[in-house]
Order: sequence, then structure tokens, then C-alpha cells
Amino acid sequence: MRTVKLLTAIAIPAALAVLAMPAAHAAQPAYPEKPIRFVIGSAPGSGPDIIARALADRLYGAWGQRIVVDSRPGVAGILSAELVLRSAADGYTWMMLTSQLHVATAVYPNVKFDLEKDFASISLIGTVPFVLAVNPELPAKSIRELIELAKKTPGAIQYGSAGTGATEHLSGVLFTRMTGTNMLHVPYKGIAEALAATMGNEVHLTYAVLPAARSIVQSGRVRALAVTSRKRAAMLPDVPTISETVPGYETLGWYSVVAQTGTPPAILAKVSAEIVKAVKEPQFGELLKSLGLEIVGSSRAELDAFRRDQRKRLDELIKASGVSVK
Repeated sequence: MRTVKLLTAIAIPAALAVLAMPAAHAAQPAYPEKPIRFVIGSAPGSGPDIIARALADRLYGAWGQRIVVDSRPGVAGILSAELVLRSAADGYTWMMLTSQLHVATAVYPNVKFDLEKDFASISLIGTVPFVLAVNPELPAKSIRELIELAKKTPGAIQYGSAGTGATEHLSGVLFTRMTGTNMLHVPYKGIAEALAATMGNEVHLTYAVLPAARSIVQSGRVRALAVTSRKRAAMLPDVPTISETVPGYETLGWYSVVAQTGTPPAILAKVSAEIVKAVKEPQFGELLKSLGLEIVGSSRAELDAFRRDQRKRLDELIKASGVSVK
């Protein structure tokens, strides 16, 4: 009898625990159960905005929940990051981390957050090269000829950028550093102004992200001398890379999705898996490629490694160049 009572005492709580498991599991809310805010640090109609809206539409089809793209341009994306960090770390606020914001946190003073510590990786969507676009009247028809011309006329060749400390500016810094040339940097208020200045021959050349420069390259208003990626761009397959003449040269624009550190890992993993699935689908992938992207679709760990590598390269370049924004 004593044995029966003992077995009963053990069995009843165990059975109750088993019965409670489905209820506890059911109590866990499905994610997402409400709309998600996707904050970008660029203006409506920009590359990040277009990519974010395309991704939002694709994820709505998968989850049935709206992803609301919230455009908050200002200070190269820093304002968008500050906004995200004022939100709850519950998985319902994402941010597009771009190369622009990555650079800005390295060159702007008094940034109030740590990009590496305060934002958890989700996925790297893709990368995009910059185009070294020159005015058609520039006599240099290749990178080698540009280097020769720059060495013959130190400081005479002017290159425009989207602003001091922008990736386009650092692309020029890296070029002059690796080639031993001296060119004058002329900052503008955005890449559209820099391209207009190049077309008008106010400056001789500029570095512009491929989607921004594509139409005027195709129209002949500027000439694409080279691209900044290690391999040729599918959108401009006949345009060589700078690295074909200057081995090791590379700068990239890139687009990734992050959330605040402290967001539940299960949510981060679910979002990452769905983004990877989306960008590798033929239809959605072709849409991104039409915007000039080289598709990546990384895991969280791969984006972590990519961010560390980019930070190391960036810090070395900024230290060597002395670039700063006052």
C-alpha cells in the first residue's frame, strides 16, 4: 500500500506537469502578432527606402503583419539609430544598418551609442559597388591613365562626394592612398549634387553608389571608369574594377537589418531565417538585383563577422586619412 501511495504521489504531479506543457506553450505569443516598425536613416525614394519597402511587402506575404517603413533621414543615419534605441527591445522595431551609418559612427563626434554593442545582427541583405564616374571631357580613359594624369598634376584633379566622411569620400581617400596620388576632395550635400557637379564639369569625377549613377552612365552624361567592388558589377559588366589595376582596392555600400541588443534571440533567429529565405527566392532576388545589389542573405553570425571586418578596415582607413567631421 505504501508503495502504491508513493507511486501515486510521484505520478500525479508528473501527469499534471505534462498536461500543463501544451498550455504553457500555447501561452507563448506567436511572432509577429502586431505591426513592425522598420526604421531607415535615408529619405523616401532612396536606395535603402526602396529595399526596405520591397522587403516589407515580401514579409507581409509570409506573416500577414504589416512592416511599416519609417524614414528618418538626418546626420547620415545617426538620428534613426537614436530613435530605435528609444524603442522597446521586443522585436517590433528594426533598423536598416547601412555602410553610410557605419561610416558616420566612426567620423562624427559625440555619437551617443555604440553601434557594435547596442545593435544585434539579423541579416546582411546585400552589397552594392560604387562607380568611379568621370566627366566625359576628362582625358583619362582608364584607371591607369587616371593615375598617370593625377601624378603629373598633383592636386589638380577634383573629386566630389556626398559629404565629408561619406563612403564616397573614403573611396577617394583609399584610392589616393593606394596609388600615391593627390586629388582634391569637394564635398556636396548628397550624391545627387555631386553627380550634377560631375556632369557640369565643376569636378572631374565622383564616386557614386551604382543605382544612383546607372541612368546617367547609360545616357553618356558621365563615363563609368571603374567600379569599386572586387568583381565586376552585373549591371555594368563591361566596366572594369579598380582592383584590376590597383590590387586589393575595395569599397562597398551595403544594407543589413538589425535590432536593439536585448531583443529575444528566438525572434532575431526567426526574422533572420525569413529574410535569408526571401532574398534567395528568384522573384524577390531579381528585384534586388535590378536595384544593383549583389545578393548575400547572411546568417546572424555571418553579419557579425562582416561588421567586425568592415569596422577594422574602416578604422584603419580613417586613422590613415585623418578624416573627421567637426
